[in-house]
Amino acid sequence: MNLTICNLTIRQAVSADIPVLRSLIDASVRKLQAHDYTPAQIEGALKTVFGVDSQLIADGTYLVAEAEVAKEENLEQSETIIVGCGGWSKRKTLYGADQWTEREDSLLDPLHDAAKIRAFFIHPAWARRGVGGMVLEACERAAAAAGFTRFEMGATLTGVKLFGAKGYVALQSLEVPLGNGESLPIVHMEKRMPGVSAAR
Repeated sequence: MNLTICNLTIRQAVSADIPVLRSLIDASVRKLQAHDYTPAQIEGALKTVFGVDSQLIADGTYLVAEAEVAKEENLEQSETIIVGCGGWSKRKTLYGADQWTEREDSLLDPLHDAAKIRAFFIHPAWARRGVGGMVLEACERAAAAAGFTRFEMGATLTGVKLFGAKGYVALQSLEVPLGNGESLPIVHMEKRMPGVSAAR
């Protein structure tokens, strides 16, 4: 079935989205990260690090990108599908889904701490269409409205190029231990709003 994009919108994720998000994340990781990580790293990460963070959804800081698509054979018929997701957090945890055991859910101080940019995944069929950039900008606006002037993340090797193009700077390379004996290389990245000095 051929689909034509009619509209792309960003909204807050809700609990009812979780089954769709789980499938999207699995597809995204297996397809889009295959060039940067080994099969063993991907399997280990899906079991311990990647996945849905229900705390972000409960906080109202996790977003989904929805595409309204119309069937080419009948433009009057359309459906809305989730094609990407990502969020920001006012809590200390830098990365990790519900199953991640090293979570730090205490709240951040916007005057001193950086908001965490978290859990970005794009459906493979919608990669390189600007979806991730739209979700990121929405997250940054929301975090800024909450008083944050710095943003940081634990970016996958796959995401480094996108985030670098959006003004994020690599601070250090990290190795996340996985439950299967593997480790997942990620990059700690940061972005400061204009006029915010590094001494803050």
